[in-house]
Amino acid sequence: MSGLCREIITLQLGHYSNFVGTHWWNLQDASISYDPETPPGEILSDVVFREGQTLGGHVTYTPRLIAMDLKGSLRTLRQEGRLYDAGKDISAVSWEGSLMMHKESPPAKNSFLEDLDKLDTGELLAKANFSSSSQPQRSAAGSVSVDTVNSRLAQVQKGYRLEGNVKVWSDFLRIHLHPRTISVIHQYNHDGEAHRLEAFGQGEALLQGSVLEDLEDKLHFFVEECDYLQGFQVLCDLADGFAGLGSKVTEMLQDSYSGRGILTWGLAPVSHPNSTPVKDFYHLLNCTLGTALLASNSSFFCPLTLRGGLGRRPSSPTAFPYLNYDPSLWYHSSAVLALALDALTVPYRLRNNRVPMWQVADTLAVSGRKVVAAYGAVPFPMMHGSSLPDALSACADALPWKPLSACSEPGDGRCYGQWATLKGFEDHRLISSLAPGTKPPTPLHGLHSGEDVLASYIRSFYPTAPLTLQLLSTPSKLTPPFPQIFSQSLDAQGFLQSQPPLPGSLASGVSSVPVLTSLQSGPALGSWLSELHRGASAFDIRRVAPSFLSQGPEMADYQEALEQLRLLARCYRDDSGGVMRSSTEEEEEDD
Repeated sequence: MSGLCREIITLQLGHYSNFVGTHWWNLQDASISYDPETPPGEILSDVVFREGQTLGGHVTYTPRLIAMDLKGSLRTLRQEGRLYDAGKDISAVSWEGSLMMHKESPPAKNSFLEDLDKLDTGELLAKANFSSSSQPQRSAAGSVSVDTVNSRLAQVQKGYRLEGNVKVWSDFLRIHLHPRTISVIHQYNHDGEAHRLEAFGQGEALLQGSVLEDLEDKLHFFVEECDYLQGFQVLCDLADGFAGLGSKVTEMLQDSYSGRGILTWGLAPVSHPNSTPVKDFYHLLNCTLGTALLASNSSFFCPLTLRGGLGRRPSSPTAFPYLNYDPSLWYHSSAVLALALDALTVPYRLRNNRVPMWQVADTLAVSGRKVVAAYGAVPFPMMHGSSLPDALSACADALPWKPLSACSEPGDGRCYGQWATLKGFEDHRLISSLAPGTKPPTPLHGLHSGEDVLASYIRSFYPTAPLTLQLLSTPSKLTPPFPQIFSQSLDAQGFLQSQPPLPGSLASGVSSVPVLTSLQSGPALGSWLSELHRGASAFDIRRVAPSFLSQGPEMADYQEALEQLRLLARCYRDDSGGVMRSSTEEEEEDD
């Protein structure tokens, strides 16, 4: 498997998806080593990055990415980027008549972006003492020379506090993007109350004309340069009109690239600015229709949110014992989800023993159950210097992970399939190092491999569920401007300190964290889907929100999507002690 790259194209549809995606790409960028003496890492970055060349002949390494957003969402970021800038003087004009110029002040840049600009213009580059004759090399498969024009990496390492200065996702983007990456939808505005992309039907109607042509052009560009395209990972906003656009985009991918994997992650923030009861109802309807149709068009669909539920009255946001994040800040909540997504997407990005996307989907999305739920321990609570059996034994009464899909875990241990990934144990021992003849303090301490330890622990909660495991020593590496949202109980590597910090001591910056995640398919999702269906069905949409259907879908299509969601929920029912019945059989029984 390691001989083929098996490329992936990423699509980010919507502003919150671009928030999560920006953090995710920053994490990938931080994990790339440009030191020729460093052995190749466990993750093959060529799966999601591509090699290119600027007009000046500099070799570049950019995400294989298409990012869609609305007019006004980029602020200081140019749509075509700066990486392939021809350097032409655009101020020269041939008009000889009178000319009046109106100059608008550009948006102010935060301190992080200002430092990146200094790198690009050479003010910090000289201090870094880089030159074209000493360009760092990657010796991995598909190796490339990466010029410093795209490796704005270690030079910007000071701490940043951007909580009050992040308005859009480009405010914390630390990498260059390809000119074909960004697609701006000019029909709707990002800011203001007018011309907002708020309803599912508005998004559906967008995929035609110039928007469709632009997307197809970008797709063809990235697809044609792939040697072996394994599929698409789609990050799509779930609570606004991008859910409708995403349903049409995934439908197009399914029709045009049959046989390729389509793994769709539906993103929803904890809260929306300037929300109203009507807008909250729109969010519910968008989530409902998006879940039904994105699941239908994808190999699997996984909602990702720290919100306590997708309904109009959610419970408290997901809390993590070693995180101090502000749920209302998209900059914070998207960082947590990106850390989880970094681990959730590991299986199909590995250098060795990589599992293709379609196989990941086939393992979990069985018998029509195409919606899966994510859970994560962010970070995984592991004491510095301890072993994996020690860490898991400390969590003997309850699993350490928390819901990442607004879906509570079942208390009865029923699960149809599970894929767990532990990332970042580094030099810690995966097994116990007991002296010969010493009785193991727990059964976990007597096992002889890390896989056996983790599998035995998870099976103590899910005794009969099929389980697939992935263990990586490399943690998720954090670089500025990732927010410092971590507890003072953690050391710089994200492990629990043996001694609690002294009162009044300053928190040290966390540069990496171990993460444990789980993707699950189980009966709990049936209840979750039924609750979503009931929430949308409880109201007469023509009376409560008639404008929602003004640009589509038709009432018949809306009712069909609700029925589709109802039948999808039935796929997760298990009324016979573990033997699944088909939805057709249950319908006949109901009749």
